[in-house]
Amino acid sequence: MQYQGVLTKMQTELGSPIQYYLVFEDSFLHMNQLLDKEIEINFIGCQCLNCSKKKKIYRQGFCYDCFYSSPAVGDWIMRPELSTAHLGIADRDLDYESKAQLQPHVVYLALSSEIKVGVTRKTQVPTRWIDQGATQAISIVEVPNRYLAGITEVALKDYYADKTNWRKMLQCTAEGCDLILEKSKVENLIPAEVKDYFYSQKNDVYELNYPVLSYPAKVNSLNLDKTPSFSGKLTGIKGQYLLFENGTVFNIRGSEGYVVSINV
Repeated sequence: MQYQGVLTKMQTELGSPIQYYLVFEDSFLHMNQLLDKEIEINFIGCQCLNCSKKKKIYRQGFCYDCFYSSPAVGDWIMRPELSTAHLGIADRDLDYESKAQLQPHVVYLALSSEIKVGVTRKTQVPTRWIDQGATQAISIVEVPNRYLAGITEVALKDYYADKTNWRKMLQCTAEGCDLILEKSKVENLIPAEVKDYFYSQKNDVYELNYPVLSYPAKVNSLNLDKTPSFSGKLTGIKGQYLLFENGTVFNIRGSEGYVVSINV
């Protein structure tokens, strides 16, 4: 069967293993059902996720113009400490930014390629951890806005990584750790403004299990601009990556806005 549409990040459902769905406008694929099967991916064109125009994708599924104008990709997205809605100050659109920034946010520790610190909206727990390919995660603080989460993350960057090494994550080479112990170390490292929000009694550790038949020894990233047609046997899904038998990996989220056909 053939499926066609614009790539967006796979939707997920917490389970053991995690369930993955690739959703198009008129159809969807339950990706777990394709494990150990041959699939073919063909690049057709591009469509901006914001304006829907058939324009070259610049970053994060957006064309150049939309990337520098849409409030959905302001600098505060990647750097939450730059959030200003709590001060009534707009970056690009105060109404949009108020809705996104002035809601509960969680700062967490997660084990993916190594222990990392990160920020997510409370409504995105555990989706954010799944998208990063974390195998374990624990919340540190829950704060009422994105700014407070951002300054907490900045304070902890001196002690923990804030980015995932995607190659190590996909090869599953991270060493085990005790996240409860690590969390106990950070209480004295976080800013004074957020100490009252520290999860002192709550030590729930999420354990995340991915649908992977085998992990690659080496990884080779599929770039649809360079390789517009690819076929291979699907051997796993982790984070937002598809893993194939020959070590090729395809980052779905990194290819958002690309129009593809998929034959299964």
